[in-house]
Amino acid sequence: MITIAVTGASGFCGSHVASLAAARGADVLCVGRRPGPVGRHVPWDAETAPPDLAGADVVVHCAAAVGDPVPGSPAEATMRAVNVDGTARLMEAAAGRPVVWVSSASVYEPGPGRDRITEDHPVRGQLNAYGRTKAAGEALALAAGAVVLRPRAVYGPGDPHLVPRLLARVRAGRVLLPGPDVVLSLTAVENLADACLGAVGWGPGAYNIADPVPYRRDEAIRTVLRAHDVRARIHHLPLPLARGAATAAEAVARLLPGAEPPLTRYAVDQLAHRVVLDVSKAEGRGWRAVRSLTDYATARRT
Repeated sequence: MITIAVTGASGFCGSHVASLAAARGADVLCVGRRPGPVGRHVPWDAETAPPDLAGADVVVHCAAAVGDPVPGSPAEATMRAVNVDGTARLMEAAAGRPVVWVSSASVYEPGPGRDRITEDHPVRGQLNAYGRTKAAGEALALAAGAVVLRPRAVYGPGDPHLVPRLLARVRAGRVLLPGPDVVLSLTAVENLADACLGAVGWGPGAYNIADPVPYRRDEAIRTVLRAHDVRARIHHLPLPLARGAATAAEAVARLLPGAEPPLTRYAVDQLAHRVVLDVSKAEGRGWRAVRSLTDYATARRT
């Protein structure tokens, strides 16, 4: 029986990976601050020391610090300690074991021109600490021969980030979105978990991971709102106005210790521009995404 160490197994993505691994017959080590949903807990604080990976045959690294903090904040320092320094500690402890490192499409250069992004798209110019630290962390993992997965906007059962943020943006029965409707890739957490386990046998390098087809942004948001029984109309905010509001919100947040701005340039960029991931490289390894936003909505209603 293969033994898989899953870091961050108490978190959103890691818990799905750990549960799927156990369901497929693997012995699972849940490596992190808290126990995971299955297997044996191996305590680890990514900010302080390498993890104990004794007995593990392969490692799936899902542990990460997430968010959109302002530059120079304590939260940004924590992101670097976990996403970059923690990666160095992990790769040291892996000691030649196969590693699947979960990154993010946030590492890609922002702005227009992200239609059918391949893994060769420039990794630079990230607009927030999360994108910068994930790019730096994955560079360490790639240099050590890991498989790096780049999903985009991961959603699904237990999502503590994407969907809750969307629902919190509903005001007086409406949702403001920057700019006109665009096409976007999203990644169901079930698709990511399946890729994490399948990628153990892939060659080193970066791979995009996304749902079978991209979505129209506005209709995707309507689907999520309906799935959560939220009635709201979508209104489009002119893009220059959205960018100005984000810049102002970031400036105010810099004056408030510990504050995270309600709107950022990163969020505007991710919502206002066409971003479609080309997953043909992963598909060339035999992987196929099977879950979609429709499946998520159907499950919510049953």
